This record gives sequence, C-alpha cells and structure tokens, in this order.
Amino acid sequence: MSKFGVMVMGPAGAGKSTFCASLITHLQLNRRSCFYVNLDPAAETFEHTPDLDIKELISLEDVMEEMGLGPNGGLIYCFEFLMENLDFLTESLDSLTEEYLIIFDMPGQIELYTHVPILPALVRFLTRSGSLDIRLCAAYLLEATFIVDRAKFFSGTLSAMSAMLMLEIPHINILSKMDLVKDQVRKKDLKRFITPDGGLLDDDPAEVARRKEAGETVEDVESANPQDKDALMRGAGFRRLNKAVANLIENFSMVSYLKLDVQDEDSVGAILSYIDDCIQYNEAQEPKELKDEEFDDDMED
Repeated sequence: MSKFGVMVMGPAGAGKSTFCASLITHLQLNRRSCFYVNLDPAAETFEHTPDLDIKELISLEDVMEEMGLGPNGGLIYCFEFLMENLDFLTESLDSLTEEYLIIFDMPGQIELYTHVPILPALVRFLTRSGSLDIRLCAAYLLEATFIVDRAKFFSGTLSAMSAMLMLEIPHINILSKMDLVKDQVRKKDLKRFITPDGGLLDDDPAEVARRKEAGETVEDVESANPQDKDALMRGAGFRRLNKAVANLIENFSMVSYLKLDVQDEDSVGAILSYIDDCIQYNEAQEPKELKDEEFDDDMED
C-alpha cells in the first residue's frame, strides 16, 4: 500500500515552515489527515507540533558542541547520522495509511539540494517499493522578493533546477511571500518570472540605467573582452555569467513557478491541488458511500 508525501525545501528564509503550518491548517479544515515530520535539526519553534522530530534523534546544537563543527558541517553530520538510523523514520511512518499526507519540513542549507548526495539517498529510501513506498513530490520554495534583484532570482532558479535533477521525483517550484511584492512588479512582468525569461536581465532597470550612464549597449557588454581590465572592473564578466545562467535555464525550460500567499486560503488550496496531482493522491482514494439517510434524501429530491 502506497503512502503519500511532500518534501518542502528551499533556501533559508523562503518560508518553508510557514507554508507547512498553513498547509496543515488547510488540511485540518478540510478534514484530511496529515503527519508532520520535521527534518531540520536546528528548528526551534513550530506553529504545529511535529508528529516526528529529528531532534529526538540528534540536534544540530549538540553536534556543534560535541564535534566542534560549524552549522553547515554539523547539518551534514546530522543527516549522515539519520541515514545510519533510518529505523527512526520507518517505525513512525510504516503504520500510516494512504489517507495521510506526510509533510517533510526540510532545512534551508542549499548544499543539501545541489551537490551533497545524502538527500537523494534519503529520497530513494522513502520511495522504494517494498519499504515505505511513499509517493513523494518536492515543493521547492523561493522567496518572491528575489525578483527585485534579477541576478539573484536566476541564481535561486538555478538551485531549484539543480534540486530537480538531483532528486529525480515529481517537483513543483513555488514563489512564496507573494504578498510582499504585489505593488512592486507589474502583472505583465511577473509572467516573465513565473516562466523564467532570460531577457529579464537585459531589461533590468538597474542594468539599463548603468548602460545608459556608461554609454554602452547590450552588444558592447556581450562582446567585451574578459581579459580587459577595464571591462573586468565594470563587472562585464559577472554580467556575461549571469546571462549564460539565465539562457541555460530558459533553454532547458524545466522550471516554472506557482504563486503562494500563505494568508490566502485559496492560494494554499491551489498549491495543495498541484501536490495531489503530482503524487496521484486522489486516484488512490476509495469513493465514499452515502449514508442511508443521505441516500433517501437524494431520492426524495
């Protein structure tokens, strides 16, 4: 019997725990069962108490104190320890039925999703047939304020694409905290961020103003000699790298975003519907039979 889950991930400050809390509240209001798993060994406060907390197994604070590691190294150690003690997950998750949505709240250290192989190994364990057999999807959150700094937005989008390639599971990307940028970006421009457009860097108001002040054109920037000291000091190489990253993302055409405002119940419900589609949650549910009195009322109508 398959189980169903969503792994909520993204960089620090993207609103992962807030989204998890809003998702749990929405599920409870709609009388759906959920199981909340905190896999962030540094998390301290929760709106909803986790049903399973990695800190019952190991905490980042203890690792840093006893092992003399920094925050990032300590986090990697915590996940390596978790991979050596997977019974901690199995014992709690094995008895769950297909009615539950298992919500994994992940830490914000980006290296977990880009080049460290621990998380892909964990995903393979969770999804393996004959074991927990969880139909799992990833929800990658990126803070909507990134769109104010377009180079930063493409950097975040590149990390989202890297996570998609690393984890190899159904994946949705979400622009969180949309309420913070409602008055800063026109709807026409926002569409170009929802499906990332490499031309956004050329149209960046800050970049347009800089080129105008320097008397440069887009062609001048693209054709600048990277060995030229003056061009280097003007950041030409940096801008060419940004442009190459943006074109890579646009050419692969793998990343598109959903908009999220956790204060809007309809927005949270829309995200949940995408999650359900990814994991085929509704297809596994048994049709509910009408009670006798409800059936009689329908016949009378």
